[in-house]
Amino acid sequence: MMAMFEHLGLGLSVAATLQNIFFCFLGCLIGTLVGVLPGVGPVATISILLPVTLSLDPTGALIMLAGIYYGAQYGGSTTAILVNIPGEATAVVTAIDGHEMAKKGQAGLALGLAAIGSFIAGTIATIVIAALAMPMTRLGLLFGPAEYFSLMIMGLVLAVVLAHGSLVKALAMIVAGVLLSCVGADMETGRERMTFDIYMLTDGIEFVVLAMGVFGFGEIFKNLADPEKRDVMRGKIGRLLPTLTELRQNLGAILRGTGLGSVLGVLPGNGAILAPFASYALEKRISDRPQDFGTGVPQAVAGPESANNSGAQTSFIPLLTLGIPPNAVMALMVGAMMIQGIVPGPQVIQNSPDLFWGLVASMWIGNLMLVIINLPLIGVWVKLLKVPYRLLFPAIVAFCCIGLFSISNDGAQVIMAGIMGLVGFALYKLHFEPAPLALGFVLGRLLEEKLRQALIISDGSMTTFVTSPLSLGLLLVGAAALVIAVLPSIRKSRDEIFVED
Repeated sequence: MMAMFEHLGLGLSVAATLQNIFFCFLGCLIGTLVGVLPGVGPVATISILLPVTLSLDPTGALIMLAGIYYGAQYGGSTTAILVNIPGEATAVVTAIDGHEMAKKGQAGLALGLAAIGSFIAGTIATIVIAALAMPMTRLGLLFGPAEYFSLMIMGLVLAVVLAHGSLVKALAMIVAGVLLSCVGADMETGRERMTFDIYMLTDGIEFVVLAMGVFGFGEIFKNLADPEKRDVMRGKIGRLLPTLTELRQNLGAILRGTGLGSVLGVLPGNGAILAPFASYALEKRISDRPQDFGTGVPQAVAGPESANNSGAQTSFIPLLTLGIPPNAVMALMVGAMMIQGIVPGPQVIQNSPDLFWGLVASMWIGNLMLVIINLPLIGVWVKLLKVPYRLLFPAIVAFCCIGLFSISNDGAQVIMAGIMGLVGFALYKLHFEPAPLALGFVLGRLLEEKLRQALIISDGSMTTFVTSPLSLGLLLVGAAALVIAVLPSIRKSRDEIFVED
């Protein structure tokens, strides 16, 4: 316990520098902004800003990107409550009762509970990350190539199981992502593969190009094709801070949501997305008046918002300790770390303790900033909701093109990202979820590397993946998850959870 607080003290000394506080504030402000504006989102924003991180200090860059991620969770509650448009899947639950509270003149109370619940959840999640970091890192150091390969297979299977929509489509996206990661020169022989004699594919596809194309440009095409009608609430927001009685009535929901989010966020394969749904179901089950849910119950906002934020933060645990990104945003964080020459995994905490603990401590500072940013400035965010998207997208496109060209001073990167944007738009129209594509692409190269290493060590014997108890256990967990997911009853409940009206 003392060691944990010593590590957090080290992290605070890093995160509390003037430069890192600025990057934390900037990330939280941008995150809130993209969370408030429907049709932008943290995945697209981080994709767009990846080239910017090239010129930044690694610690400051990661602190800023992390702030965008969990800041968007705060901002998303504003949109869900005031406009009834959940920009992210995790905000769907907040919109159900949050917007009903707004209709009844309790918009301020809903926003206040969401912000305070998220702050409490973020504080507890930061402690959870600090407590689990060393044990998870020690576990990661036990992993050899075979164990890492099996862990990534399990992560990809869980990504399929927990993705939106059809299991078959999610599996197709994973496979497509892995295949795209193979384009370019073979890592062992240097021979070209899957380039089709196209010059721009000789060096492979840059992750920044794929991410900015599929998520950045794809999101722009989607919002231009299907503009959302924003019915911004015209009435008064009302008081933002709950009374002590209201806070006491909702404290149980906040703590239960925080616990669920902290556990589910650690799961590889985007378990964090289940947290707000699970919190809503739990609050409805234990409530004395479950029939009131859907009509504006405060606990139905406080619980899921707490679960949302704690799950977003604990999803950093598998990334930082094992090097496995559990969702699309964490896959982008892998890209940012690799741009800076940092290999995510158990070595990070040993080789770069300042970066690791600085990032963890910045999450608490960021959560405190977000309460200050969100509640007093709620009037500003309401005005921003009225900005038409047709005025936003030209600036976004220009910023994307400048960032892409700056990577290697090559116009071909911009062309390739445009093509990827059309692919992203086509995926949206065909109801494919693009997040597994990013996960497959990021893990594809690591998967191939660990597979080759394991086979070289074992003289080409495939039994190396089942003779190790740890490797076998991970493969069995993945197989069991896939088998359970295809059961008719599980598939039906899964479809009900992930439906978005």
